[in-house]
Amino acid sequence: MLQINFVRENNQKIIDRLKARNFDASGIVEKIIDVDVKRREAQKNLDNNLAKSNALARQIGELFKSGKKDEAEKVKEQTTQLKQENKELQKELEKYKEEQETLLIQLPNIPHEAVKPGNTEDDNEIIFQSETDLKYSKDLLPHWDLATQYDLVDFELGNKVTGSGFPVYKGKGAKLQRALVSFFLDKAIEEGYAEYQIPLVVNEDSAFGTGQLPDKDGQMYHIPLDNLFLIPTSEVPVTNIYRDVILPESAFPVKCTAYSTCFRREAGSYGKDVRGLNRLHQFDKVEIVQIVKPENSYDVLDEMVNYVTSLVKLLELPYRITRLCGGDLGFAAAMTYDIEVFSSAQNKWLEVSSISNFEAFQANRMKLRYRDGQGKIHPAHTLNGSALALPRIVAALIENNQHENGINIPGALVPYTGFDSIL
Repeated sequence: MLQINFVRENNQKIIDRLKARNFDASGIVEKIIDVDVKRREAQKNLDNNLAKSNALARQIGELFKSGKKDEAEKVKEQTTQLKQENKELQKELEKYKEEQETLLIQLPNIPHEAVKPGNTEDDNEIIFQSETDLKYSKDLLPHWDLATQYDLVDFELGNKVTGSGFPVYKGKGAKLQRALVSFFLDKAIEEGYAEYQIPLVVNEDSAFGTGQLPDKDGQMYHIPLDNLFLIPTSEVPVTNIYRDVILPESAFPVKCTAYSTCFRREAGSYGKDVRGLNRLHQFDKVEIVQIVKPENSYDVLDEMVNYVTSLVKLLELPYRITRLCGGDLGFAAAMTYDIEVFSSAQNKWLEVSSISNFEAFQANRMKLRYRDGQGKIHPAHTLNGSALALPRIVAALIENNQHENGINIPGALVPYTGFDSIL
C-alpha cells in the first residue's frame, strides 16, 4: 500500500507511472488528496479542542486549590461542552481515516522505472533466452498423452473425486512430484533459505497484508464459516510471519523457503492453455521469500532470478527470462521477472516462476518494519519467487525428455527419484 505522505508529495508521479499499468489513477488520487485535507483539518480541530480541554482542566485544578469552587464549576461546564465536541470530532476523524484507507488500498504499486508500458504478456520484454535448440516436433506427444500412456497422472480420476483442475498423480508420477519438492527444498536450503512448514489456510489480515485481498478476491477459495482462505501460494503465510514486526537491521537479509500445496480458482480460464497440467486449481510449489533493506532490494531481485534459473539449468530445460510489462504486472509488484521453459510438444513457453520485488508495498500493509543503527524505524522491502512451481516443470520435463521407448530423467533428479527413466 502506498503511504498517504508519499501520495500527497508525489501525486502526479503516481498518476504518470500507473499509466504503464493502464491504470487511470487521477480520479482516486484526487479523492485521496481531498479526503486527506479534510482528515488533517479534523485532526487539527480535535487537537486544538484537546489542548483547550487540558488547559481548562489545569485551570479547574488551580481554582479548587484557591478555594474558588463556584468559578471552578462554571469552567467545568465548558469542559462538558468540549468533551461532546471532541466526541463528534473523533467520529468525523475516524470517518475520514476509513474513507482514506478505502481509497488507498485501491491503488496498485507503482511500477519501477524500468518496467515498460504494455497490455498483456505479449508485450513483456525477453531479457535472456538460453541457446539450447528448441526441439519442437509434431511427432512428440503432449504431456497429457504421455501422463496417460505411462500412468503418471489421472485427470479423469481427479475430475471424479473433485473436479477439473485437480489431477491425481500415480506411481512414478507421484514419486516425480515428491522428488522435485525435495530437490527444490534442498537447493533452497543450500542457498541459505530457512525452511518453514506453513498453514494452508490464512485469515483475512494475512491475505490483505500481501495484497491478495481485495484485489484477488475472486481467485481465492474462501471458507465462509471461519472466514479463512486457502492459500494461492506460500508467499502469503511466510511473509505474514513478519506482520506487525519491527526487525533489527542486523536481521537482514531474512531468507525463507516453504513447500506448499497451492489453491487458485483461476476464474475465467479456459481453452488449450488450461489443458493437462498447464493451469490447475491445486498444485505444488516451493517458494522463496526475502525481506531486505530498501537499498539492497533490486540487487537481491537479480540474485533471486539467478538462483531460480540455476534450478532450471540443473533440470536441463530450455528457458528464457522475461520482464513483465506494466499491464501484466501483479497488483502489489513494482517489478517482476518470469522464468519460462519451452514445451517441445506444445511449441510454447510455459511460465514456471515469477520473481517479484514489492518494495515497501506489502510491508506498509503488514506494518513490517526495521530499526536502523540510529534507532529510526523504516518499512522493509519484500521479495518472493517460485522456486519452482511443479505442474509445468513436470509437463516440460516429460515432453522434452521423451523418446521412442520412454522418458528420461535429468541426472540432477535421479538421486531423488531413484530411477533414471520411465519406460
